[in-house]
Amino acid sequence: MTERSAKLNILKFVKIVSFSLLLVILAFFVAATVRTLTFDVNAGLQLAHWEKTNNIASDINQHQREELLSNFRDAIRIPTVSTTETQLNTTALREFDGLLRKAFPTVFSSHLVQHEVVANYSHLFWVPGSDLALVPYMLLAHIDVVPAEERDGWEAPPFSAKEIDGFIYGRGTIDNKQSVMGILQALEYLLIRGYSPRRGFFIGLGHDEEVSGFQGAMNIVRVLKKKGVQLAFVLDEGLAVLDGVISGLQGPAALIGISEKGLATVKLSVSKAPGHSSMPPSESSIGILAGAVKRLEDNPMPRLFGEGPERGTFEHLAHKFRLPLKFVMSNMWLFSPLLGRVMERRPDTNAFVRTTTAITMFNSGVKVNILPSQAEAYVNLRIHSAQSLQEVLELIQSTVGDERVKMELVDGFDPLPVSSYDETSFGFQIIKKTVLDQFPQVTVAPGICIGNTDSRHYTDLAKDIYRFAPTWFRPGDAQRFHGINERISKKNYEELVVFYFNLIQNCDIKDLPSPHSAGHEL
Repeated sequence: MTERSAKLNILKFVKIVSFSLLLVILAFFVAATVRTLTFDVNAGLQLAHWEKTNNIASDINQHQREELLSNFRDAIRIPTVSTTETQLNTTALREFDGLLRKAFPTVFSSHLVQHEVVANYSHLFWVPGSDLALVPYMLLAHIDVVPAEERDGWEAPPFSAKEIDGFIYGRGTIDNKQSVMGILQALEYLLIRGYSPRRGFFIGLGHDEEVSGFQGAMNIVRVLKKKGVQLAFVLDEGLAVLDGVISGLQGPAALIGISEKGLATVKLSVSKAPGHSSMPPSESSIGILAGAVKRLEDNPMPRLFGEGPERGTFEHLAHKFRLPLKFVMSNMWLFSPLLGRVMERRPDTNAFVRTTTAITMFNSGVKVNILPSQAEAYVNLRIHSAQSLQEVLELIQSTVGDERVKMELVDGFDPLPVSSYDETSFGFQIIKKTVLDQFPQVTVAPGICIGNTDSRHYTDLAKDIYRFAPTWFRPGDAQRFHGINERISKKNYEELVVFYFNLIQNCDIKDLPSPHSAGHEL
């Protein structure tokens, strides 16, 4: 073969490869374009015919409006603070018990409602349904709050329930007394209006969620297990309605949490012989541990965006983005790696991309001229749904890469199971319908909770657990959660009462409608 013919063959081969690559790229582009123009996972139940239930109208008059706001303010003023598992404000918890009985007399006196106090301060309510064939569901909320000090920069004292520009300020206004009071206020109004449920339901109010719920939620679960209870679904706190928070999204989005990230608290420690600072070794216990911690920060956990339920979030919202973001969101199969790289640049969105690593405590030393024998650090990790606790521990060990650093698991658990959210998911679709009936301008999508709730203790009782309350979050509001100036608008709190008022009634249907039947638009 001559040199000229060899060059021609190589050129021909390059042309064939280039043309093939061009065809592949073109095919990908056409497929992505078609998907962008036709893709809308929300289309399912939009034409569904919902069973008529003759719901009681949620009309709230001026007297009731003043009443529900007064009850809510009274709840915020009681400092039900949980600091640690052994440091609870039990005086405040007893006071809160008295407030509930005073604010909701019909709930506590109705022959339709069974009530018991669990673990001294938590509450369990059972409202039997008229149709015993229907599997009951459960609404959860928690009474306790995290600590708050006015000197941290609050515009109003954190337990004052002071109103500023139409907002009620105070610890617990969005975590989570708005749900505690909203659920019971809704039930109070339903009972007053003669409502009797077709599908039975439970209400569980834990008193120590902020310190893991080991007394409240876990004991409520034990009570229910003894009764042999199984639940159609559970609804707890978690995600919210985001308005102007997601860049590029047209209109607000209601995200219903279908899972939670897992958790690991790991203690790293180094032990060396103590000594005098005048004769320091080449590496101290602090230096060795600091190096290990730095390696963890320099080498974050692998990027897993698109491999967990967060993919469903963007697919449900895709049709509400403008081009070119609509093109990207509609084709997560293609653009997940690219979107993950963009999201990891900000701490608030990085939490959805991977297992996060946070060094939260570092302790060592007792005197300036003594070399400490012991140095220890605590690492808090929130585990992505595509990873397990064991995988995370192995990655920490390999990243630290130093046998002198001892690793100890203080506490941890795997990510929670992912609840169903398709057209046949009773709980998800009921919540979705209730949201859209009340807020038709909102887009509903599944989401992932990066924090943890009491609902994680209920996995043996329900296959489907959802985490949502229609609390509206606008830019900057997320920082109020466990932060300063926690607040909720008076209008939004009333909306929560109406939401639970309608949700309870919507759960009375026997079956979900056929997704493609003609009729009422969801």
